Amino acid sequence: MGKTARYKRVAGLFLIFFGIIVTKPAFSTDFPERAARGSNGMVAAAKEEASQIGIDILKQGGNAVDAAVAVGFALGVLEPNASGIGGGGFMLIRIAETGEYKFIDYRETAASSATADMYLNEKGEVAKHDASVGGKSIAVPGTVAGYLKVLEDYGTMGRETVLAPAIKYAEEGVEVSGVLAEIIQKKYDVILRNEASSKIYLSDDFPLMEGDLLVNKDLAKTMRAIAKGGRDAFYKGDLAKKIAKAVQADRGLITEKDIASYEVKMREPVKGSYRGYDIVSASPSSSGGTHVIELLNIMENFDLEKTGFGSAESWHLWSEAMKLAYSDRGKFMGDTDFVKVPLNGLLSKDYANARAKMIKKNESMDGIVYGDPMNYESGSTTHFSVVDKEGNMVAVTQTINHFFGSGVTVPGTGILLNDEMADFTLTPGGINSIEGGKRPLSSMSPTLILKGEEPYATLGTPGGKRIIGTVALLISNLIDYNMDIQEAIEAPRINQYEKGSLTMEGRIPEKVQKELESMGHDVVVKKDYDLYFGGAQGVVIDNGQLHGGADPRRDGKAIGY
Repeated sequence: MGKTARYKRVAGLFLIFFGIIVTKPAFSTDFPERAARGSNGMVAAAKEEASQIGIDILKQGGNAVDAAVAVGFALGVLEPNASGIGGGGFMLIRIAETGEYKFIDYRETAASSATADMYLNEKGEVAKHDASVGGKSIAVPGTVAGYLKVLEDYGTMGRETVLAPAIKYAEEGVEVSGVLAEIIQKKYDVILRNEASSKIYLSDDFPLMEGDLLVNKDLAKTMRAIAKGGRDAFYKGDLAKKIAKAVQADRGLITEKDIASYEVKMREPVKGSYRGYDIVSASPSSSGGTHVIELLNIMENFDLEKTGFGSAESWHLWSEAMKLAYSDRGKFMGDTDFVKVPLNGLLSKDYANARAKMIKKNESMDGIVYGDPMNYESGSTTHFSVVDKEGNMVAVTQTINHFFGSGVTVPGTGILLNDEMADFTLTPGGINSIEGGKRPLSSMSPTLILKGEEPYATLGTPGGKRIIGTVALLISNLIDYNMDIQEAIEAPRINQYEKGSLTMEGRIPEKVQKELESMGHDVVVKKDYDLYFGGAQGVVIDNGQLHGGADPRRDGKAIGY
């Protein structure tokens, strides 16, 4: 490294220690073109290169599933802070020929020896750090098993073809964007604690900076092994041994047997409606789809067109509805292979109507409690969306949880492992408490929208628990305010959990902020376009034309043809 480059890194590291980000701002109002139009195919992903890979697959004759798998593998290389083969996720597919929906759950699972009290110390206090950094935070990855299953069952291309672009980028390198450089800096301490991670994401123990080349030749080698050997190349043999060894060396619990026994789950997606549009979304172990639909069901009781987009009255209604939905999520949601979840009640419009009656017109609610959906019991990062010329639709949300996951890279493999154990309730006795083999609760919400029987949109976003509110807002923007997909994605966002502050983007006018404060809301203002609110990607189908939209809060770009 030359003297100038070393000086820049030393200066950068000095500023990091004082909480100053040294890359140029990742978000500005001077956006490159994010949207796209086409008639034969559309891919909207968090990286332009990934969208182009998907389009190339479609042009080669692949279908939407082939493209989605290629995009997914590539994003783990292009955007390694957010997803990768050391993580997991959910895929929702609509097969055009039959109108069937396929929901694939490849969420990570806890080690078989994991217990509900594994993060409690002698005083009964929770060691949250252990659940989010290092070996004890890692759950068994599901991404490779999920992708290869959907490729075999619903794709048309071979492993070598769909993995080739990801392998190429891992081998030759990816230019570090401003967004990625900022995240590396923020997660510097997590990366630095692991030697294998440091070799990839740091340079001489200093953060990679915007414009640097990120190369991961070990990951290229791993992906070649998967292309040749399929699922067994990852879940058995040498790679499985290396994964288990790396986890256990950092006090984790995962064994080779845990890895070999991982199962992809084929589940029924949840379904609902909003103002005449059909909504199809993720079912547990994701809480996302269920509470997106519950939130929309609550909001259906209010005339949002009349209150107007961006008014204090509209944001107040959204905030109060989010409180109600998130309180139910915390009480009732978990892995349905282990616990009973009252899905029918939570999805019921009658239940939502009862919840909506709790909302006061000009007053913020305190002390929100969960409802009783049992009385209505009849009969869960990055996101990308793909539509092909046949009308097949795919929505995928996948993750390694927090940026750079556990921070643990398996030596010699390039695989950065997740920290999904943090998504469990870390104390015993809860519906989402830890059990061996259980999947942690997620908020990922890959979603499809239909108008009548015709496909209308595929969309989703990363963002942790905030995914639920963001997806519901996107759907409302499309349906209540007739926005195009790019307008819907760029529109200002808010978030409100069952308690705490009402968080919003800085573009919401100060006058509106003051009105909300007068109603009793504790308003916290973020940046104008803030990564806190995720990075949505979506495609809308309008009279045979495909309109793709991508989020300026990330490096998103839609590409069509």
